[in-house]
Formats: sequence, structure tokens, C-alpha cells
Amino acid sequence: MNSLIPDLWIIVSIAAAVFQTGRFMLQKHLSTATLSAAGATFSRFIYSAPFILGLLAVYLVISGKPMPALNLNFWVYGLFGATAQITATVCVVLLFKQRNFAVGITFKKTEVIQTVLMGWIVLGEGVTMLGFAAIALGIVGLLLLSGGEDAQGWHMGQVNKRAAALGIASGFLFSISAVTYRGASLTLIEDDPILRATITLAAVVVMQTLIMMVWLRLREPGQMRAVWSARRVAVWIGLTSMGGSLCWFIAFTLQNAAYVKALGQVELILSVAASTLFFHERITGREWAGMAVLAASILMLVLVI
Repeated sequence: MNSLIPDLWIIVSIAAAVFQTGRFMLQKHLSTATLSAAGATFSRFIYSAPFILGLLAVYLVISGKPMPALNLNFWVYGLFGATAQITATVCVVLLFKQRNFAVGITFKKTEVIQTVLMGWIVLGEGVTMLGFAAIALGIVGLLLLSGGEDAQGWHMGQVNKRAAALGIASGFLFSISAVTYRGASLTLIEDDPILRATITLAAVVVMQTLIMMVWLRLREPGQMRAVWSARRVAVWIGLTSMGGSLCWFIAFTLQNAAYVKALGQVELILSVAASTLFFHERITGREWAGMAVLAASILMLVLVI
């Protein structure tokens, strides 16, 4: 059985990257065609919630296990993570309107770097000299990505552009959600990692759905009707969201998160393919260089931590 575990985490990590790329493609289409950024984000949660709850019910029946108790810490961790992920997803959808698809995904991947920095600042967990070198290399990649087609050289003022700010913010918020989701899962008294992952995912998605329903009702009431009108596409967002989230949760329970994130960088290749093949967007030489440098930084970072 142990010999099968490495193969399983590799398979689910790659599957998660495929699901996630597909979901972002669909969200990009809806956000530019029919829905606002908040509406496209809501579509992810409302259409995935029924599938996730159904999956949890089926798993409980098949496994014959009782539902573990959900304590206060579970809900606090889950609420923090849910709110951070909602905001991060809105940032990513807004980012797609500023930059093309592949560059948007690359900006989001700064969450790997920001997780290390957050651990150092908040928890006092230092990194090696190689770790600092990887972070510095990532900054160079961000400078390259923050410039436009006619950008010449590196100018710190370019980093303040809206696209760079949205990308970095999304990475920061996704790093928060990852930490708090793990915290919520660890509060459950249950040995089955798949059951822990599914329960945490179900609770979080329900909270996210309710939060977004209240927000849209108060701020963008027309978007709830638009999300329903876009159901033929949005339902696939729900399915891909469920598949991707569940695969990430399972992978992190089976293997060191650093290895999972390193393998997850295959999403960069998939996003480039989606950008050129489906959206017919042109990636500039500077952006290619920025993605390559940032990808190298991330891979170097996860290898040295």
C-alpha cells in the first residue's frame, strides 16, 4: 500500500492543476462576457456546493463512518480561509481583465513565495541563504511581468500597476486560505485524510456560498440572476472547482506541501497553452522571460525549504 501513495499524490496533484486551469478558463470567459468579478466568483461556489455536499454524503455512507464533531476552532479557521479565498478569487478574476490568462496565473503563483515570507514574519521561521536567493529571483520575475509591451528595463514604478497589485494580493490571500484550511482540517478527530479533506471543503464552500449570496444581494443584485442565466457554463465551473479543490486537499494530506506545490507548477504550462490556443492572446518576450524567471524561483524555493 505504501508504494502506491507516492503515485497517488502525483496523480491527484496533476489532476488538481488540470481542474484549476479549466476553472480559471471558464471564469475568465464568464467575467469578460456576462458576469462581474464577484458574479464569476459566486458561480464557482454556488454550482460546486451541491456536488461537494453530495460527494460527502456518498462517502459517509460508503465508508460507514460517522460525521466527526466540528468544534469552534474548525469554524473559525474555516471562516478566515473562506473569506480570504473569496477575496483572492475576485482579485484573480479582475486580474484576467488587466493581463492575459497565462500571466495572470503566474502572478497568482507568488503565493508560494509569500507563504515563506509570512512564516518568517509571523512565526519567526527563517529561511536559508538559498531561500533568500529564490525570493530575490522571484522579485526579478515580478518586475519583468509588471511591465507592458513597450516596457524598457526595470522601473520600480511599474510594480505599482493595478495588475501587479492584484496578482500579489491574490497570492497573499491564497496563502492565508491554505494555512487556515489546513488548520481547520487538523481540528477534526478523524484518521481518514480523505474524509477530513471532504468535510473541510464542504463546510468552507457552504460558508462561501452564503457570504457571496449576501454580498451580491446587497451590492450587485442583478448578478445573481446573471449567474443563473449563465448556468450552462457555470455548472462546469462548479464541477472543475470541486475536482480541483478536492485533489489539492488530498495531495496535501499524502505528501509534503512543498513537493505538491512544486509539481503544481505544471499549471503554468497549461495556462500558456490555454492563453494561446483558446483565447488567442499573444504573450510578449518580456512576459515569457518573467514567467520563466518566476517559475524558476518557485521551483528553487520549494526545493530548499
